[in-house]
Amino acid sequence: MSKRRVAVALSGGVDSSAAALLLKEAAYEVIGIHMRLRDSLRSEYQTHRAETICRILDIPYHQVDLQKEFEFSVVDYFCQEYQQGRTPNPCVACNQHIKFGLLLDEALSLGADYLATGHYARVEHSRDGHRLLKAADTRGDQSYFLYTLTQEKLGHILFPLGEHSKDEVKQMSKQAGLPAAAKSSQDICFISQRNYGAFLSQRFPTQPGDIIDTRGKKLGQHRGIAFYTIGQRHGLGLSSTQVLSAGKPLYVIKIEPENNRIVLGPEKELYSQKLAAQKLHWISGKIPREPITAQAKVRYKSKEAAATLFFRNASVDVYFAKPQKAVTPGQAIVFYNMDEVLGGGII
Repeated sequence: MSKRRVAVALSGGVDSSAAALLLKEAAYEVIGIHMRLRDSLRSEYQTHRAETICRILDIPYHQVDLQKEFEFSVVDYFCQEYQQGRTPNPCVACNQHIKFGLLLDEALSLGADYLATGHYARVEHSRDGHRLLKAADTRGDQSYFLYTLTQEKLGHILFPLGEHSKDEVKQMSKQAGLPAAAKSSQDICFISQRNYGAFLSQRFPTQPGDIIDTRGKKLGQHRGIAFYTIGQRHGLGLSSTQVLSAGKPLYVIKIEPENNRIVLGPEKELYSQKLAAQKLHWISGKIPREPITAQAKVRYKSKEAAATLFFRNASVDVYFAKPQKAVTPGQAIVFYNMDEVLGGGII
């Protein structure tokens, strides 16, 4: 009986290299596969690290150039959403279209049975289907970013780190002589130093417009709706007196792309008890028809909140037991039943 073959998506980081290490120790036939996503010094550095990891682990190295596809499916999407006054999550788009889309296809074309990544999540395989679960150590859980996975794809996916903590992974990598983590990290891989404003201004022209309060009073001018997000308090370009109401700070509570306006209001107006979500994905492949109760996350770092879901054709209305702060159009909302990811959509 031949060994099971698995292609490991190697970014050059500690997590993906530890995933490859664990699979090799588990007697898989391991192939390292690296995505070339950008033409930059950072990309060259990541490629060098991925090649180094393959040499240390004595596994084959394979590279696939997905720069054009990444630009279209992730970077362009990111910019278009901000241009429309929404706040996108590019990691969700990358997982859906690049890692578990094109890269998974490439892995299977190389004869691999599975694609493995360094995500902290778990997949439970059975004859009845595949379940996506949170990581055993929920402090580092990344299942939020994976809600677009399908039954077909989950049948070919492994998450070797799902049962381990971040500290355990760092320790096992160090013991194996794998490259240490880079000194700096970034929220978004294609924006250097998290400079969203400079990046967006290079991608498309921005149109200044009015900043108003909830009564319609003009407070000042914004430099383009793409530079603002729901819940923002600082960097509004207004004086300290302009961003105070009855001595309390004002926040961005609404972005109106149709009027090119930013609306400010007190913190209490940031809370919402309901929202609508579209572009829904359900892990089971079965679309619920009747209302269900679930735990919901309105952003990656938010706590789960009890909610009831009411379905309408291609959308869902979500009602929370308690109001949620800074519900943001363009962000993903993900639904859970205990440790299991049910699915999600875009707010």
